[in-house]
Amino acid sequence: MPSVADLIFVGILCVLVFTPLSVRLLGDAGIGWHIRTGQQILATHSVPQVDPFSSTMAGKPWFAWEWLYDVVVGELEAQFSLNGVVWFTAIVIAAAFAWTFHLLIARGTQICISVALLLLALSSSTIHFLARPHVVSWLFTLAWFWILDSSERDSAAGSRRLWLLPPVMLLWVNIHGGWLVGFVLLGIFWLAALWTRFRTKENCLEDSLQKIAAAKRARKLVWITLLSAVASFANPYGWRLHAHVYAYLSNRFLMDHIDEFQSPNFHLIAQKCFLALVLITLAALGLRGRELRMSHALTVLFAVYAGLYASRNIPASALLLVMVIGPLLSSKTTSSGFFHRMRVMESRMRGHFWPALAILFTLYIAASRGRLDSTLLMNAHFDPHRMPADAVNYIVNHNVKGPILSPDHWGGYLIYRLYPREQVVLDDRHDLYGEDFFKSYLKLIHAEPGWNDFLHQHRSSCMLLPKQSAMATVLTENHDWRPVYSDSVAVVLKNQSDNP
Repeated sequence: MPSVADLIFVGILCVLVFTPLSVRLLGDAGIGWHIRTGQQILATHSVPQVDPFSSTMAGKPWFAWEWLYDVVVGELEAQFSLNGVVWFTAIVIAAAFAWTFHLLIARGTQICISVALLLLALSSSTIHFLARPHVVSWLFTLAWFWILDSSERDSAAGSRRLWLLPPVMLLWVNIHGGWLVGFVLLGIFWLAALWTRFRTKENCLEDSLQKIAAAKRARKLVWITLLSAVASFANPYGWRLHAHVYAYLSNRFLMDHIDEFQSPNFHLIAQKCFLALVLITLAALGLRGRELRMSHALTVLFAVYAGLYASRNIPASALLLVMVIGPLLSSKTTSSGFFHRMRVMESRMRGHFWPALAILFTLYIAASRGRLDSTLLMNAHFDPHRMPADAVNYIVNHNVKGPILSPDHWGGYLIYRLYPREQVVLDDRHDLYGEDFFKSYLKLIHAEPGWNDFLHQHRSSCMLLPKQSAMATVLTENHDWRPVYSDSVAVVLKNQSDNP
């Protein structure tokens, strides 16, 4: 008999795999260069140190810091096409939210409150339901918080789990840049241990034991942090990765102009759900804030700040918030009744037969080209209304030569379709191209004064632009560029100076 958590997993997995949401998962073209990077690593048995995809950055140092994720999706795409990539992404997302529900129940949250909070977190996170390595960071963030929190709740088993954090960091640092969140959470729980150590008054034996335990936990967290820091250097770039990540995240121009680093637009549905979650958190703190441990108070502050600072942080922030406020909202409910019995029954269900069966069934469908007999159940592909699929078909069929200049948000798709036949001028690896490059690029793409400087500095034989963009209108009337293809999504222009 499946538990509610099992049903949540199976439901999310099937919805993401068998509905048009499978196309939505491929809404970010960046997955294209992740796939090709992984396949290059598998072919060469080495992690790239220089950029192979761009004509403007060819041969320049590049940090493929998500190489382990790239290897996974590269192999899945090679074996099962894009169906395999969507299958893997759906499993990770379903696991993150099903596990969140399971942990809420295990920590005493009433089942109805758990479902309501999970729906809010799920709705908030749809903003980043994309086949990118950040979804794996959601799982790592959840695991990191659970291990640290259990070390405060259960001094025996929880303390032993702390030693899992360095091996987890070893994986995390090679999968996604979200590993920085792990050190933030370590700092939060270390400060909370120090707070307990110095604020607890020794009025009785229990207080003295609590003070000693807090001091011991603080010392252990220092060792765990040091070991995790050492583990974070076990990547193909060593300490240079840390310096690169710091330079990237501290660059104000890039942070101010990259969409995913912008603050949420609360006129949209997903962001409204996150705002509702924040308001529920504030209400819970107002009603029962005295019951909140220092570690949880600091976690709430961090999660709210991170979610309001950048939209990309909303999913992880939402998961952290529900983990804190779920037990808080249930702390004074009665220990009897129908919903309590449901919670007890749910917490006792340990088997996961149905999720395992769903994983195997969906993998079989992906391996069968999305078909069950003659019925097409799975058809993962890039949305031709968002990506210039027909325009790229024209480029391939008519042997149009590169380098090809397109908006950065299409670059990954071009790499997926055209590499190694042609190179792109740029894509969405903003940390590779840098501030000066993108300042010049933004002038071009917005047709601002001095836009032609970019074309003089970075040679391009072909341009692929959105049909209604300002730059497409300008270049269509420019004698140096000739439109050779146009549809409702994109227009292809060739450089006249390249013609014989």
